[in-house]
Amino acid sequence: QVQLVESGGGLVQAGGSLTLSCVASGLSFGRYTMGWFRQAPEKEHEFVAAMNWRSSIKKYADSVKGRFTISRDNAKNTVFLQMSSLKPEDTAVYYCAADYLGRLGARKTEYNYWGRGTQVTVSS
Repeated sequence: QVQLVESGGGLVQAGGSLTLSCVASGLSFGRYTMGWFRQAPEKEHEFVAAMNWRSSIKKYADSVKGRFTISRDNAKNTVFLQMSSLKPEDTAVYYCAADYLGRLGARKTEYNYWGRGTQVTVSS
């Protein structure tokens, strides 16, 4: 059974930093592209970042470029999202997702497995 479990969310002031983690089990983690999405209240899921299995290609949404960094540790089946210079508009539930086909996609439908999410709240 595949499981993706996010952690590291919380309440932070604008301008602050947080690092999210997502631990995967039940899959060959090193073969999967990993992505992060977020969903703010009453909004659709929004792509945040993705990384291929070799960590050689990273993709970011324009809204987070230069502020967020995706990374992974294949030995620990973990993907990270370092977030800095946080803004109130970054407030959302953050989800990690896994894609077996390695598409580095920005659409939900391109990912096979999802975590349950972790809440990030940025106060102004």
